[in-house]
Amino acid sequence: MGWKVASGGKAAAAVGADKLRFPPPSAAARSRMKLWLVRATTTVLLWTCVVQLTAVGDSWGPRVLKGWPSCLTAPEEEAAALAVAVASRPQPVVEKATLPPKRIYRNNGYLMVSCNGGLNQMRAAICDMVVIARYLNVTLVVPELDKTSFWNDPSEFQDIFDVEHFITSLRDEVRILRELPPRVRKRVELGMFHSMPPISWSDISYYHKQILPLIRKYKVLHLNRTDTRLANNGLPMEIQKLRCRVNYASLKFTSQIEELGKRVIRILRQNGPFLVLHLRYEMDMLAFSGCTQGCSNEEVEELTRMRYAYPWWKEKVIDSDLKRKDGLCPLTPEETALVLRALDIDRSMQIYIAAGEIYGGKHRMAALTSAYPNVVRKETLLKPSDLMFFQNHSSQMAALDYLVSLESDVFVPTYDGNMAKVVEGHRRFMGFKKTILLDRKLIVELVDRYTNGSLRWDEFSSLIKAAHAKRMGSASKRTVIPDRPKEEDYFYANPQECLQDRNLLQTS
Repeated sequence: MGWKVASGGKAAAAVGADKLRFPPPSAAARSRMKLWLVRATTTVLLWTCVVQLTAVGDSWGPRVLKGWPSCLTAPEEEAAALAVAVASRPQPVVEKATLPPKRIYRNNGYLMVSCNGGLNQMRAAICDMVVIARYLNVTLVVPELDKTSFWNDPSEFQDIFDVEHFITSLRDEVRILRELPPRVRKRVELGMFHSMPPISWSDISYYHKQILPLIRKYKVLHLNRTDTRLANNGLPMEIQKLRCRVNYASLKFTSQIEELGKRVIRILRQNGPFLVLHLRYEMDMLAFSGCTQGCSNEEVEELTRMRYAYPWWKEKVIDSDLKRKDGLCPLTPEETALVLRALDIDRSMQIYIAAGEIYGGKHRMAALTSAYPNVVRKETLLKPSDLMFFQNHSSQMAALDYLVSLESDVFVPTYDGNMAKVVEGHRRFMGFKKTILLDRKLIVELVDRYTNGSLRWDEFSSLIKAAHAKRMGSASKRTVIPDRPKEEDYFYANPQECLQDRNLLQTS
């Protein structure tokens, strides 16, 4: 069918159009559709190839595509392409440490524990709770830390300790969970569990005879106090060694605390040897103990008010002078300075204060800083930004001091509290590192005689040295006092069953 024309003058155009013989409209449409389908299919195939090449480009793409020579590629571009290819090669995989095999046992129930006290009191308690869970064949839930004591620290277990390491490193002894399984947690929410404080200084038979039946009955037992709930002595060797394993291998601080501790130690080491002084002259310690030597009347009243404000501090009326003469008070900064000088601690020695805020501030520290001008603390060695996340978290601050105390050349506690004892034991475990265990009862007697003029300096110094010659943290056996566990040597201060060379032990 030809074009339609309006006039005879265009007849030639009509004839020419007829000679072209255009196909019918339906045939032309089908032809264009086939062409479009071919193009579309080809395009899809090409894009599929590109996507596939891109997906595998990290493994062989750089070698195939970027490695081809080109007349347009400059030598520098070739080198850059080669560098990219090398960098994109798969890196060797670092294998994780092999985990101990899981111990398989019939689970008798679940043990929940709420620790009480400061960091080191809780640390020792956690070790004991692991042992108890292991020998009762129960599942331990990651311990809850104390948030209601004087320090009011909101830190959770995982804020201080490496919880994953804690769980996995002990899997060949006991099953530890971050939290109760949902079914069991529902029982606890409904009040279907038993809560109690275990008896202090108990042996393992108490837990088998008294505690295990309760776990089997209720399925979930909550121990709401954990300090000193396991005896120091009279326990099987495997129990004592497991306590040590938890303390020295499984209770690692978080990487953030570990790294900051290493930085403090590195700064101190750059300036030579250092002594860590655990100066327990903080407000809470003085209020609790009732020791007010050298305090003003206003300070004595402040400390007394504080003691009465905390109901769990049971002793309220305290004779400070009598307690000091019995050696039951922490040494003052002034007394400490005299003792360090008498022991011939070099004046240039760095003295790192492992403690909270010293009561009385710079005024009470004047005698110590005058005798030893290189007195430092974490707050003076680090930037405020370094400690920003540790503020108002006393247990995390104490963890930093713990790490520095372990690595010091000399460790001197001025009071035998939990940190002093646990660090002492840890340093024994590390090879009997020098720890000066001060005889406070003798010291206050000699200090008083020296200050009132009845004892010359050389006599005072000689007597102090003689009294402490065998109190340097060397190997010794724990003193055992039957039926009086509070008065005998603390297991964590001298874990003799776990020391590397037990032949060094001698009767103290």
